Amino acid sequence: MEIKVTFGDISQIETDALIVNLFEGVKHPGGATGAVDSALGGAISALVKEGEFKGELNQTAVIHSLGKIPAKRVIIAGLGKSEEFTADRIRQVSGASLRQARALGAKRVSTIVHGAGIAGFAPEVAAQALAEGAILGLYTFDKYLKNKEQKEIEELLVVEFDEKKIPEVEQGVEKGKIFAEAQDLVRNLVNEPSNRMTPRVLAEKAKEVAERFSLGIEVLGEEELRKMGAEAFLAVARGSEEPCRLIVMRYESDPQAATVALVGKGITFDSGGVSLKPSKGMEEMKADMAGGAAVIGAMQIIAQLKPKVNVFGIIPASENMPSGHALKPGDVIRSLGGKSIEIISTDAEGRLILADALTYAQRLGASKIIGIATLTGGCIVALGKLTAAVLGTDQELVDLLIEVSQQTGEKMWQLPLFEEYFDQIKSEIADVKNSGGREASTITGAMFLKQFVDKTPWVHIDIAGKELADKEKGYLVKGATGYGARTLAAAVLKM
Repeated sequence: MEIKVTFGDISQIETDALIVNLFEGVKHPGGATGAVDSALGGAISALVKEGEFKGELNQTAVIHSLGKIPAKRVIIAGLGKSEEFTADRIRQVSGASLRQARALGAKRVSTIVHGAGIAGFAPEVAAQALAEGAILGLYTFDKYLKNKEQKEIEELLVVEFDEKKIPEVEQGVEKGKIFAEAQDLVRNLVNEPSNRMTPRVLAEKAKEVAERFSLGIEVLGEEELRKMGAEAFLAVARGSEEPCRLIVMRYESDPQAATVALVGKGITFDSGGVSLKPSKGMEEMKADMAGGAAVIGAMQIIAQLKPKVNVFGIIPASENMPSGHALKPGDVIRSLGGKSIEIISTDAEGRLILADALTYAQRLGASKIIGIATLTGGCIVALGKLTAAVLGTDQELVDLLIEVSQQTGEKMWQLPLFEEYFDQIKSEIADVKNSGGREASTITGAMFLKQFVDKTPWVHIDIAGKELADKEKGYLVKGATGYGARTLAAAVLKM
């Protein structure tokens, strides 16, 4: 879909579907919506008066223009309560209304910029959210379907009545496209079945991104990892016939600038290993590489927007499978940093590959580290599928991520990392054990990772449950969400 920005009167645009909006509780539409209402002889006001349209968030209604205006149909999108309006609601409304237009068979759609002119919403911010919602809301993953019947919108025209605002709107739309296209890349990677998204394939996809956007990239294989001493990483991989890969993407802006490492878990399929998971829902374990995919997406955004900071994107990629060679409960292995680890559960494998990746990030000279992983089922128990957990050693970095997440709509909530939690992962025969049981498992998982970070400021984001959506809502569609890429990139841009 091509997105264009134009100056004009929305009520005079020839289009298959025209999108306007209304806040909840508004009885008499104003602005662009009011102009369209007048041109339609009060049809929108009539819907409101009859109670057929209330303006609730993501509610849509369709009016046929019957030749009264050049647009064939008008879609009214509900913005919800004005006092609760956010940039993320612009994304939601944009996604929901564009899907409605697609369902109507529209090829050419026109829209106003939702939220522009409202206190606190600059035209650029509103336009960016609009573009993100449009692209994300129309996402489909249908490459394995023989018969693809869904028609697609070919053009979205963003109409601005104030000519002075056009440059800002254009800038916002362009930025929104960059962010949303990267998130859709993440969705594509996560949606792929695990037989087609192995560690080697994930590395190839990272190479494609690096080549397209002029990023540096290095992919380390098993022999190099063995020579390096990455035993924890290799211990997870040895149960699989698929060789593991350590993917290192590099964005370099200034030798004098700070270096941030984004470290993402890349388990392309997680059976649980010898500590085998229940069969129900195991097909979703193809998404256990969502953290690594988010790092690749973030690096794509960073490469295009060029912040004045150096960034490493580090993705340890492996399968976790049971076999005669697989890691076993009771084993003791040694990490890249030299610490010994007692294995309690082979299903706590993500933290093992991340332990070596965190050490490697520090060896590369990272001055700050942000990790992201589908690490613990306990995160779903604690926070559900709505909010990610954030834990770390640097409060300023935690605060930055939470602030940015409020803008991106990728919700995050801080959990504590009190030293007392280490008691749960103390081992009698090793420096640490890889599981502290069910109690506070999200916290103890992060506490395990903390043992492999020295004095480098570090934050860990647990996105378990956020990587997949089970229903359509706003700009989310069923399947992979692409969670994390926009927030990681936005945090780096803030630096």
